[in-house]
Amino acid sequence: MTAGYDPHAFEPFAVTVDLAVFTVRAGALHVLLIRRGQEPYAGTWALPGGFVLPRESAETAARRELAEETGLSPGVVAALHLEQLRTYSDPDRDPRMRVVSVAFTALVPDMPEPAAGGGGDADRARWVPVGEAAAPGPGPGSDPDPDPGSGPDPGVGSGLAFDHAVILADARERVGSKLEYTCLASAFCPPEFTLGELQAVYETVWDTALDRPNFRRKVLATPGFVEAVPGAARLTGGRGKPAALYRPGPATTLHPPLLRPSEGPTR
Repeated sequence: MTAGYDPHAFEPFAVTVDLAVFTVRAGALHVLLIRRGQEPYAGTWALPGGFVLPRESAETAARRELAEETGLSPGVVAALHLEQLRTYSDPDRDPRMRVVSVAFTALVPDMPEPAAGGGGDADRARWVPVGEAAAPGPGPGSDPDPDPGSGPDPGVGSGLAFDHAVILADARERVGSKLEYTCLASAFCPPEFTLGELQAVYETVWDTALDRPNFRRKVLATPGFVEAVPGAARLTGGRGKPAALYRPGPATTLHPPLLRPSEGPTR
């Protein structure tokens, strides 16, 4: 122990991790949630996460908790590119004690279903549309499902546990920004895709309708974003000519960035 340092002079507190993991399913942005099987907030939906153990890093804890609570395979969890979002340290964010949480986020294509029964202190895990997950609820102290181990699923509309609604909103903003300056959106498209399919990914994540000619112009003017597939085209259901097909280009970042409209209609 360092001379002159008394660890008992400081009130102890815990460190946790929370994860906002997003994917696109059936044309809608989804987030991975778990339903808590223990107090506090038993029966309430929450982001996956838990306490950091004494000899592990925050990122190691995040991957461990994600695997434990959702049943996702170690290979799937290990391959996730987790991005540290921010630290949440409001003194009253957890009714048990002072808890500081390090939040992580990821936007990943082709994610599998979690284990239906959950694990750890979670009794269920599933992908939930972000609009449903973000719906306001009765807030701290609510008891939407007093017996989370029995009966039908009460749904997510009762609100998220702790301050997870705040974390979810911050994480959604972060992944939206990520599409502005990286080529991640093309990972959610087929190997060969139309610009309309690429635009649909942006509209889903941003929850904003985009002007088709303007989007096409910006994508094709961004070096290395997409490459045309010579001679390939696909009928898209309209009366016009078949749409040209593209594949991801060699770029990993967008220069200039593809910025969200500052104001525009939501989908």
